Amino acid sequence: MAQPVEVLLRPAVELYTVAVCTGGALLSLLAPWSLALNPLMGVGSALAFATFGALRLHEALVILRYRRNIRRLPRYLMTSRDVPVSQQRLFIGRGFLWEQRHTHRLMQTYRPEFRCYVEPTPAYRLARHLEQRLEFAPFPLSQLAKLAAWDVPLNPVRPLPPVGGMPRLHGIEPQEVDVSLPLGERVGHSLVLGTTRVGKTRLAELFITQDIRRRNRVGEHEVVIVFDPKGDADLLKRMYVEAQRAGRDGELYVFHLGWPDISARYNAVGRFGRISEVATRIAGQLSGEGNSAAFREFAWRFVNIIARALIELGQRPDYLLIQRHVINIDALFIEYAQHYFARTEPKAWEVIVQIEARLNDRTIPRNMIGREKRVIALEQYLSQVRNYDPVLDGLRSAVRYDRTYFDKIVASLLPLLEKLTSGKIAQLLAPDYADLADPRPIFDWMQIIRKRAVVYVGLDALSDAEVAAAVGNSMFSDLVSVAGHIYKFGVDDGLPAVKTSAKADAGAGAGADPKVPINVHADEFNELMGDEFIPMINKGGGAGIQVTAYTQTLSDIEARLGNRAKAGQVVGNFNNLFMLRVRETATAELLTQQLPRVEVYTTTVVSGATDSSDIHGSTDFTSNTQDRISMASVPMIEPSHVVGLPKGQCFALLQGGNLWKVRMPLPAPDPDEAIPADLQQLAGYMRQRYTEASQWWQNIGSPDLQEQVQAQPLPDDLLDDLTDGGAGRDEALP
Repeated sequence: MAQPVEVLLRPAVELYTVAVCTGGALLSLLAPWSLALNPLMGVGSALAFATFGALRLHEALVILRYRRNIRRLPRYLMTSRDVPVSQQRLFIGRGFLWEQRHTHRLMQTYRPEFRCYVEPTPAYRLARHLEQRLEFAPFPLSQLAKLAAWDVPLNPVRPLPPVGGMPRLHGIEPQEVDVSLPLGERVGHSLVLGTTRVGKTRLAELFITQDIRRRNRVGEHEVVIVFDPKGDADLLKRMYVEAQRAGRDGELYVFHLGWPDISARYNAVGRFGRISEVATRIAGQLSGEGNSAAFREFAWRFVNIIARALIELGQRPDYLLIQRHVINIDALFIEYAQHYFARTEPKAWEVIVQIEARLNDRTIPRNMIGREKRVIALEQYLSQVRNYDPVLDGLRSAVRYDRTYFDKIVASLLPLLEKLTSGKIAQLLAPDYADLADPRPIFDWMQIIRKRAVVYVGLDALSDAEVAAAVGNSMFSDLVSVAGHIYKFGVDDGLPAVKTSAKADAGAGAGADPKVPINVHADEFNELMGDEFIPMINKGGGAGIQVTAYTQTLSDIEARLGNRAKAGQVVGNFNNLFMLRVRETATAELLTQQLPRVEVYTTTVVSGATDSSDIHGSTDFTSNTQDRISMASVPMIEPSHVVGLPKGQCFALLQGGNLWKVRMPLPAPDPDEAIPADLQQLAGYMRQRYTEASQWWQNIGSPDLQEQVQAQPLPDDLLDDLTDGGAGRDEALP
């Protein structure tokens, strides 16, 4: 028994039947006598012809639409206002669940007999050729080229949209449905892979739009945190517009290292559950490979000593304070000793002053040369009285090091602190809490989560990748610490309205409060990758953290971590995979190797002839022609299919291995998308700065500073020079 073989790439022969049925229906109505029918029977016969013709017309339209979609997909536009926001699911786009029949249809498009239905028509190729030849032609002929490129449905040779790829990958299924992901699956984290300019940011905008506007059943919003290393102006604009539509413009925080004058402020080490977290966040960014491990451990211990002393003195740690005391530990030692002896031994300073007065070059120990005499006197006094204080003992152990040796072992720590405290960035990362005249808000992650706020973090990685990575890792580490606190005690721990006594048990605390969804979107997350990111995706789901990470290839992750095993550990924690067009075969195989092989039908035409051996017979030869149907095992999709995806389309592996083919909606203009002047100005400068890299010398800082420079008149001597013939230099002025 022959197996049915679906063939949709063929002429729409059903149209012949439609034409016959149309003619029969007309004859039955207008001239029933020609068919030997009376008028009443003619009406019935016309209805029968029309019904059968409609069925055949539907079948013909299926063939025609399939052939059209193989060459060109219909437009899919959507304004951000029309993006559906559900309390149960995350909208992705339109597509279909990829099955065996789609692999069979895709394999058919590569057969030579179906090339005429897949490749562009001769008229289309001629129109594109004329466009190239007539681009610089005189007036009448140039209009002919524009007419051929007129992008309207009435133009049979209009150009394809500039998305590249193979339309057949999505055109093999005309019946599309809305594709969505259950919100319960997002806590398993999502990974979006795709090369540059293929739609990753558009997909991020689609997800972020829904996260900002979504409300739960009691009317509460969700937390949205976006890390954008390179600084995408359109993404910032989208976040503001959606926050305004959702009534959350007062909950939007913009943190941008490139524009510190209008950025919110953030202290990465100002909030912690345990004091040791301060040292972990700072020393964790130092290299721990090979011989650097010992220096990293010493840096951790030294920063921890400083942090404990600052807390005892009632000061909030920040990068500036830590850098100051790393450079000069003597001042902190003296300050803490004054604080300690004021509580325990008020008369101790009299003895210390006497010891200091007797010090000279011969009585100073060799390892203390270069230290202040007050520090040496304190050390000698403490060695005599044998007081025990863990913080004071830690400071003593630091000052007992030889000054030159001490500077060498903290040499790896100082460059990191310099990166985080240089210029105006120090005002962002070490905010002055007592300065009430500064309008820039100060935030921390616990505050953001409790307020259900929206945060945009622009790290300006194109200007300084080292600082961007350091700040991003600090934020990730801080967020992991907050997630651990939420997992143990809940979001409302410490607030007056919450009875914390009922949450003494960690497990009870985790289950007492409902989880607050914390949507973390990390664009170009390979640039922010560090050891801090692994526990976030590995254990952050228990606190409600839902990470959506965007990057180009697997090699980016491996190169950042420097370890293939760690890269596999990171990728293994993402349950949902969105694969856009990639150029690396190994990245495409991350998807294709997880899919099963399927059986597809293949048809083979067998033809042969046999000569007759009877020379006296009436038959000279016999011929035989057969159509054989067989089955072959092939991969569901190949890596080459992933490489050939058009822009804005992806393969999505969702809900435990279901493969969906999805295309995202293209953004349609919306007239009411307006942002305030300062953010609009910032977005404009971000576009100029990041797209016109060749004019980097014209960037002189923030928009406010640039306006001041432009408004400031030139000196008279410079104006004279320009008048005398140096006008060429005016072009280089910003």
